[in-house]
Amino acid sequence: MKIHPNTIAPVLRLLAAGAIACAASASYAQTLPVPQNVVQLTASGTVEVQQDLLTITLNTTRDGADAAGVQTQLKQALDGALTEARKTAQSGQMDVRTGNFSLFPRYGKDGKINGWQGTTGLVLEGKDFTRITTAAGRIQTLTLANVGFGLSREQRAQVETEAQSQAIESFKLKAGEIAKGFGFAGYTLREVSVNASEQGGMPPRPRMMAMEAKMASDAPVPVEAGKTTVQVSASGAVQLK
Repeated sequence: MKIHPNTIAPVLRLLAAGAIACAASASYAQTLPVPQNVVQLTASGTVEVQQDLLTITLNTTRDGADAAGVQTQLKQALDGALTEARKTAQSGQMDVRTGNFSLFPRYGKDGKINGWQGTTGLVLEGKDFTRITTAAGRIQTLTLANVGFGLSREQRAQVETEAQSQAIESFKLKAGEIAKGFGFAGYTLREVSVNASEQGGMPPRPRMMAMEAKMASDAPVPVEAGKTTVQVSASGAVQLK
């Protein structure tokens, strides 16, 4: 196969240009000063706050020989729960959403399907604890599965802002102390990253206690929120000067 000279020339020019660019980049990198008097440090801000978001999950399980029959029973149970929950639903105060809805076969010792089992659930979530626990207590077609607490979006944003201010001030104070300790007049910020996290929190009352109370009557489900800690960390590097 014969290669035409007009094809080789553009390729050679591209290779040459690439080589020149690499050489120039390497030369520039060699002329950059090596960073000196750079210190890495981390500081944090922590705020403890009362949990203001309640999530209650209710569910039920049905068994039967026929898949369609089990599915119908699950739908009826969920429809009944939704009808009751929607009576007092209010955006932000008590939001209602369906949970898991699944249907799967049950196998016998011979490996053949001998029945069907399914589960469905409903989730009540919001900031109005009384509204949520009362609705959960009135729902008779589902049983209590889980109680959880957390922070609402507004509460989280407010607390993170407070913790972030603490972290930044702590970072600046620490950087100034380090500069002074090493005999420098001050520092300049080179880079910094800020990250938030939520830690721990008091667990809700035992699950079985709430379940037994609900099974006994349609009284509100007893719950008790705890506190959680929001921490924001600021980490980075400063140039001492």
